[in-house]
Amino acid sequence: MFAEAPVTAPPYLATLLWLAPLPPLVAFALIALFFNRYRQLSSTIAVVSMLASTVMSFIVFFNVWQLKDLGKAPIRSTFPWLPTGDTVLNIGVGVDPLGATFLFMVPLACSLIFIYSTGYMANDPYYSRFFAYLSLFGGSMMGLVVSDNLLTLFIFWELMGFCSYSLIGFFFRKPSAYRAAVKAFMTTRVGDMLLLLGMAYLYTQTGTLSFHEILHNEEVLTKLAETPAVFGLSAAAAIALLIFGGTVGKSAQWPLHVWLPDAMEGPTPVSAMIHAATMVSAGVFMLLRFFPLLQAAGEHNTAFLVVALIGAFTAFMGATIAVAQYDIKRVLAFSTISQLGFMVAATGIGAYVAAAFHLLTHAFFKALLFLASGSVIHGVEHGHHAAHAHHAGHHGHSSHAGHEEEHGSEHEEHAHDHDFDPQDMRNMGGLARRMPITFATFLIGGAALAGVPFITAGFWSKDEIFADAYYHGLVKGDGLATLVFVLLVLSALMTAFYTTRQIVMTFLGEPRTEAAAHAEESVPSMTFPLIVLAVFALFIGFINVPKDFPVFGALVGGGAFWLKNFLASMLLEKPEAPPFNAVPVLFSIVVALGGIALGYMVYGVRPLTAGQTDPVERLPFFKFLHNRWYWDDLYRAIFVKPMQFIADRYSEAVDRGVIDRILEGGYALGARVTKGFAEFDRVVITGFSDAVGRAFRAAGDWVRDLQTGQVQGYLLSSLAMALVILIVFIFLFQ
Repeated sequence: MFAEAPVTAPPYLATLLWLAPLPPLVAFALIALFFNRYRQLSSTIAVVSMLASTVMSFIVFFNVWQLKDLGKAPIRSTFPWLPTGDTVLNIGVGVDPLGATFLFMVPLACSLIFIYSTGYMANDPYYSRFFAYLSLFGGSMMGLVVSDNLLTLFIFWELMGFCSYSLIGFFFRKPSAYRAAVKAFMTTRVGDMLLLLGMAYLYTQTGTLSFHEILHNEEVLTKLAETPAVFGLSAAAAIALLIFGGTVGKSAQWPLHVWLPDAMEGPTPVSAMIHAATMVSAGVFMLLRFFPLLQAAGEHNTAFLVVALIGAFTAFMGATIAVAQYDIKRVLAFSTISQLGFMVAATGIGAYVAAAFHLLTHAFFKALLFLASGSVIHGVEHGHHAAHAHHAGHHGHSSHAGHEEEHGSEHEEHAHDHDFDPQDMRNMGGLARRMPITFATFLIGGAALAGVPFITAGFWSKDEIFADAYYHGLVKGDGLATLVFVLLVLSALMTAFYTTRQIVMTFLGEPRTEAAAHAEESVPSMTFPLIVLAVFALFIGFINVPKDFPVFGALVGGGAFWLKNFLASMLLEKPEAPPFNAVPVLFSIVVALGGIALGYMVYGVRPLTAGQTDPVERLPFFKFLHNRWYWDDLYRAIFVKPMQFIADRYSEAVDRGVIDRILEGGYALGARVTKGFAEFDRVVITGFSDAVGRAFRAAGDWVRDLQTGQVQGYLLSSLAMALVILIVFIFLFQ
């Protein structure tokens, strides 16, 4: 299946690395400055630019994916940018095995989301602005992937933060939307500040921010591991934890996870971009990038412990909350938090390749699920207006086309018009018959998320995490890995359950509302990306099937464990690969099929009817789960309300007693200084100029008196002057 690796890469690849992020960035500038009034042209520019970026990225990927030494000698292009005294800070682009893998995934997923958006946002009044922001988002993620140093990565990291703020609050007339945007921006700033501190600390210790010069240099890593920092940590561990703080914010790990569910206020394509292809992927991508720094700190160091515990707890917490949600997109949002926890926990126990593998597969099947959920919402909203038009009959109400034009993809902005929520799964049911393509693709994405054995990508990547956790925990006796294994198994069981619950409540049974009964399949521009993503959700997992896995290892042939071999080549210390063990595979199969069976027994045997109580509401802790473990309430009580109290209680006193006093004092001081300058001007400057004027006037009066008008007088004066000159000449120059 895979040919022998070539020896060298073409020299033009470095140029393509520079060019790959540019088309969507240029598209943003063109749309924002020149073409924002032309809707169709704006979307065409955005889609074509992303496709151009995809083509260049694919050229790079398919030229390097077979290079055996790419990990040790990545393709790089740098130039000096910022003088720092005796040294110069270089920036540039580069591609190594990790970057190459995501050069394949990121532009492909983004391109499909762009195409989907042309149908989903077709009637939105801010259509051009949406594609401008979406282009900037895609270009920023591309820039982050090709960056060969932490400085440019941070620049694009912050650009994505701006894009997420702009797109989450895209429906800015909704208070919940702009509040969600502010919440996302402020929460992720906490993680970004930790990342910035980590950057500064790393630069003071190494004098560079280049990934290759730090992470591929054994001498530098050893120095960082031996340099003491604070709280008994080495510099390597302290820097790794600070950088991990950026991951916690960007990838929505506890305790900074609270922004991600509210990000659902943005349009569904934005949800797919944030939760699959770009923003949250960036956090785990950066953590994987700095995995050598975690390794340098030692096998059982505090950094590994913190990463593993936060990841495992987040995975478990997110899965429990998803069980008790009704909003179709918020179920997927908490699922994303949970699945990112899987990746972070895997990184914390040293399962570097397994974490990267799950990040790759998750990007495809979670993008599929979000876009399919958008198709569902689009169909239900369409059905809602169609039902109103049907009831209105021929009494002068808007036609079907009129409703489509009026509402279109603005359904999320007006989701709660007339007390109807098209995102609430309780308002759905029976959509499998009305939306067969959406149902089939959603089913494939749900199967991958649940980890249906052997036929979905999610099974292979999740099984590899289980295999690593089981091997290091229950085989080698690592207590941390054992805890991670238990929490992840429980999380996977709940994942299969809430995924089945979501599919059954949405698609099976009878329609519970007239909107569901009148729903229609989405347009081809929306269903085409679903079909493509469904293919990847099924088959992308076969790039990393273990060679010794029964039957499938032999079927895949030369492609077995390709991703593992490719990614591990970039580590100085290659992680230990667990041998094949049937026990974690059985756990993967049992939790997936068991969770699906449980979900079907609860929801599928007797699908919910209109007005029927959801069975999970009978759980004694349902309210606790439905309210997200009360984290938002806790943060509101600890941080938000005290700030509001201080602002309300003391703002007037501070304003009048401090700020006004300072300003009034400044005004008084300014008045005195001004008065002093005025006096100086009167006495010195004006007085001097007046004196000079008087002197010249007096001289003029005296000279005027000499002008008598008599020629005899002038001759006499000339003779006297000549005599004076003659006498001076005789006495001085004889």
